[in-house]
Parts: sequence; C-alpha cells; structure tokens
Amino acid sequence: MAEIERIGVQEAREKVRSKAALLVCAYDDEEKYNKMRLEGSIPLARLEAQAATLPKDKEIIFYCG
Repeated sequence: MAEIERIGVQEAREKVRSKAALLVCAYDDEEKYNKMRLEGSIPLARLEAQAATLPKDKEIIFYCG
C-alpha cells in the first residue's frame, strides 16, 4: 500500500490545474461537499463511481475542511 503524503495548498493547486491529479472532497455527504467544495474538486461519490475508469497513474488528492 502506498504511503500517504501531506502536501501544501499551492502544490495541490498546481497538480490539479496541470491535470496531474484529481482533487476529491473526502466527505460522502452531499451537503458537506457543497459547503466545502473547492474549485476543480469532485465529490467522493463521483470518485467511487469512476474508480474503475481512472488512469492508474493519476494522483488523487483528498481534502476535508
């Protein structure tokens, strides 16, 4: 299993903008997602629905408020 690494906001922003990473709000509650949504992020439910089709080399960055 891969090690979990913490990164800063600027690094996360750069990775998402360059499409090197996918930004995922770690809340599974739609109401919390709507309150905590960051630009370019997707809800956890969408990640789960798309998991089988995501490229294996794409980094996933989780956040929660």
